Amino acid sequence: MMIRIAEIEVDSAYLDDYIAILKEEAAASVLSEPGVICIYPMFQRETPSAVRLLEIYASQAAYESHLQSPHFLHYKSATRHMVKSLNLIDMEAIDPLSMSQVFAKVHAPQVE
Repeated sequence: MMIRIAEIEVDSAYLDDYIAILKEEAAASVLSEPGVICIYPMFQRETPSAVRLLEIYASQAAYESHLQSPHFLHYKSATRHMVKSLNLIDMEAIDPLSMSQVFAKVHAPQVE
């Protein structure tokens, strides 16, 4: 498995356009690529232009395949002028077995 956090600083003048393109790319990746387990976009509440992605791929090969997908290539070319900085941080899971529990809980009925 390959886990990464992408730290992206977006030019605030393009934030709405960037988010629309990112949402489309993330959804297409998860739905159409079996090796893409998760692309979960987020932003810092106090600084919406500070975007973070949790990316989880089944393998290095799945990640490399993702980089060649039409939706990722469109995302990269369409947002290149919107991104001020990009920092990719490779991560390691402390408890990989808990991942299935986390994702299963997302679909479980909410307990209040």
